[in-house]
Amino acid sequence: MDTEKVESLHFIEQIVEDDIANGKHEGRVLTRFPPEPNGYLHIGHAKSICLNFGLAQKYGGKTNLRFDDTNPTTEETEYVNAIKNDVRWLGFEWDGEELYTSNYFDQLYDYAVQLIKDGKAYVDDSTAEEIAALKGTPTEAGKDSPYRSRSIEENLDLFERMKAGEFPDGARVLRAKIDMTSPNMLMRDPLIYRIKHETHHRTGDKWCIYPMYDFAHGQSDSIEKITHSICTLEFENHRPLYDWCINSLGIFPSRQIEFARLNLNYTVMSKRRLLLLVKDGHVNGWDDPRMPTISGLRRRGYTPASIRNFAKRVGIARRENVIDISLLEFSIREDLNKTAARVMGVLNPVKLVITNYPEGQVEEMEMINNPEDDSMGSRKVPFSRELYIEREDFMEDAPKKFFRLSQGKNVRLKGAYIIHGTDCIKNDAGEITEIHCTYYPNSRSGSDESGVKAKGTLHWVSTAHNIKAEVRIYDRLFLDETPLGHKDKDFLEFINPDSLKTITAYVEPSLKTAKSGDRFQFMRKGYFCVDPDSTETDLVFNRTVTLKDSWAKKNKKK
Repeated sequence: MDTEKVESLHFIEQIVEDDIANGKHEGRVLTRFPPEPNGYLHIGHAKSICLNFGLAQKYGGKTNLRFDDTNPTTEETEYVNAIKNDVRWLGFEWDGEELYTSNYFDQLYDYAVQLIKDGKAYVDDSTAEEIAALKGTPTEAGKDSPYRSRSIEENLDLFERMKAGEFPDGARVLRAKIDMTSPNMLMRDPLIYRIKHETHHRTGDKWCIYPMYDFAHGQSDSIEKITHSICTLEFENHRPLYDWCINSLGIFPSRQIEFARLNLNYTVMSKRRLLLLVKDGHVNGWDDPRMPTISGLRRRGYTPASIRNFAKRVGIARRENVIDISLLEFSIREDLNKTAARVMGVLNPVKLVITNYPEGQVEEMEMINNPEDDSMGSRKVPFSRELYIEREDFMEDAPKKFFRLSQGKNVRLKGAYIIHGTDCIKNDAGEITEIHCTYYPNSRSGSDESGVKAKGTLHWVSTAHNIKAEVRIYDRLFLDETPLGHKDKDFLEFINPDSLKTITAYVEPSLKTAKSGDRFQFMRKGYFCVDPDSTETDLVFNRTVTLKDSWAKKNKKK
């Protein structure tokens, strides 16, 4: 009996396999990832990237990267470059050069002319308000525009003059002539071209009319002969228009397939709202580590593998659901646990003096870099009489189950000796400024002959051999699980005021050569990444994620 685990297919894979089996498109698979270059990609786009590129890889096909750049007022070359960088960082490569809807503006214009000639499109002089009023409601049929019966000749003339720039913005639009009584509001003579006297990031001032997304999208798929046009569920109601345009023009029949978009709690993934966070200074740019953007996650320390694995765990479904952000955090913990070197960094330091350790003596303690991977080897860390430990790792009068350092109790210093707490020194405010202890000379890790026991282990750094570093402690940007789920409140009201705290820490000297993007586990404190703000003299770390899900504990307490 074959015991090999067989993964079940999700519904889009089943569609693709059925198409291949039936010889549709000669068994060819060509997908596309079609972002609008009006912002940075976020984790929801990452799911779509993994799906489109993953399908093509699985079935021996290819994927186009096409920028749907039909709105010159919001698009920038900066966004184009950031999107290309993000796709490649995730581990994918598109077929050939990147493509643009603007490549097809001439062809799309010809398609619009063809619809006019076929009596399937007309120029409407109505205002936006008049068009909206005539469209009706979901329960009430719309009414024909007074310009719907214009002759083909007049429509061709007006559309050509629109292209020539004779009319101001909003003066006229081109609409598809479909059905003003359709139960699908999007089929009630939708707009397919509008006037915009704006400079386009690629075509400059060549055009002053631009196709609407719903018109350009399907035809661009068709021009490229995309076999499976995959998009999220909010476009399901748009599919009839997608198909109508293709059928009316008699062009290559790309097929639109919808799947559930990624919804994460404790975040927002609307480009408009993310742009608001950036422009109003609630975050420090699109790549702020608190942002759900791919560039923000990268700067925070997430790996491509962790995001791909997260997308795989979330899966592909037909119905909308909300994913707990802790699943994303689990994915990065799982990856970094295998790949990140363990190092020592003290975030809230207090001095520890080993009173019976020889003054001036320095020993090199050998530390394993990652017990999950022997190939990562080991390193040596200097040990001396005076060390820094975490302030919360000492209590004068500790309860029974406190397994860290206290007066009269033993604890092991990681990779070094067992120590015995004796006393401490306080300042006038009663704050502990120095902890005293003794050590057992024969208790060194790896050669312990002391017979002394210690239940706890503490990390440390030498006061004389360390690097001072800036550490940015990032937390979730929103306190509320559904910041957009309150009709009477603005989502900005739920911003976490403690989403970023900056502290000064001491880290072991091996990190002197750490480079931007390097990831580490600070023993007992979490996973951290070297920030691009770091210099040769000033190290800056971002906390990627805690070692455990601290938010789950908070919620249980509530």
